[in-house]
Amino acid sequence: MFPAALLALVALIVILGSPGASHAQEDDERTVRARINNRLEGKNEPVDGVTVTISVDDEELASGETDDTGTVEFTVQGRRDYTVTVDTDTLPDGVEIADGDESKVITGASFTSSSKTVAFVTGESLVTETPFLDDLAQRLVTGTRFGLLIAISSVGLSLVFGTTRLTNFAHAEMVTFGGVVAFVFNVTGLSFLGWLPFADEGGRFPLIAATVITVVLGGLFGLALNGSIFGPLRRRGYSLITLMVISVGLSIALKNIFLHRFLSRRRPYADYANQTAMELGPISITRRDLIVTVVSLVVLVAVALALQRTRIGKATRAVSDNAALASATGINSEQIIRIVWFAGGALAALGGVFNGLDEQVSFEMGARLLFVMFAGITLGGLGSAFGALIGGFLVGLFVELATFVVPSELKNAPALIVLILVLLVRPQGILGRAERVG
Repeated sequence: MFPAALLALVALIVILGSPGASHAQEDDERTVRARINNRLEGKNEPVDGVTVTISVDDEELASGETDDTGTVEFTVQGRRDYTVTVDTDTLPDGVEIADGDESKVITGASFTSSSKTVAFVTGESLVTETPFLDDLAQRLVTGTRFGLLIAISSVGLSLVFGTTRLTNFAHAEMVTFGGVVAFVFNVTGLSFLGWLPFADEGGRFPLIAATVITVVLGGLFGLALNGSIFGPLRRRGYSLITLMVISVGLSIALKNIFLHRFLSRRRPYADYANQTAMELGPISITRRDLIVTVVSLVVLVAVALALQRTRIGKATRAVSDNAALASATGINSEQIIRIVWFAGGALAALGGVFNGLDEQVSFEMGARLLFVMFAGITLGGLGSAFGALIGGFLVGLFVELATFVVPSELKNAPALIVLILVLLVRPQGILGRAERVG
């Protein structure tokens, strides 16, 4: 276990020591983004070359023009009430701000993170309603993509619970680890790696190569957590409650490490950040999201087949069913547990990369998904890998469809309702088995 723990430690040092991950930014520094889109006739096109100003108490702080993505960014200090105003004289001919709302106020209390985005919409499409079936089709596609992301991220959590009965709250930080490491390799760069294939002189890798490296490091990170913390404590006879509390403390520690070195800003990858949506009938999806959906599906099918057809997969299911009996039949349970931690870390890291593509990279990206992942594996059946696949997908789809009745900012809340209902009605989940307690 020492080599794996050492490699994972090196990966953490890479994150903490890279220039782009340092906290040169002042703690009180914040980012305000203004985005202008033209939604005339159902299209969503960015409007560039428009002058936008930001002011406080009628005092102009800065001004700038929107780029080809329709976005202009301002750096401000502190939580104050900022007014963002569009200079309507610089809008293209025939384009007007919807409802004449060319100024918007961002209150200091609305800064729940270090950045805030205010959107301006032009055109007349806001007064027309999208047909229900078209809206439903779009949400089904978006929910499918989100459900597959939750399934990939939560499989490792379910496998670890199945083989060790550990409820690992630090699994969320394993997801964040994947997103942050991929960002370091893709955006920040490591100059001493500039000689490697695919890397440029600054040691930056294309996102695909960075993802492969991240998945391997994520597996080693999971292996190191088991080899250096949870494995020794488990063999010493520590209770599951104690191990769970330790995982909570580890989660808090890792989250603050990411916050201290990566800051609280959301940051995009260097590749595939700006995408133009494809129109497939009533459905709009970018090529990036389509590829991520297909890759997620392929990975999940591969995991399912590996669990069903391979010797390691069968041994994993045997250990999940009854570790003592599996050991009695000659299965090396500790080796299987190590494999599960590696696979779980790798899948969590891959989920972190995909989540970073979807919502950009931040120090709490995994934490925002934690209870959705718990809801998914509880619905599917705690300890069941197949249950995690099915439950994660269904919960992700349900969360997206729930935006029909709840604001998008609260779309993860219905996952908690699912979690409560499953625990009350069928605690063993869809594919789980009822167990006698006591």
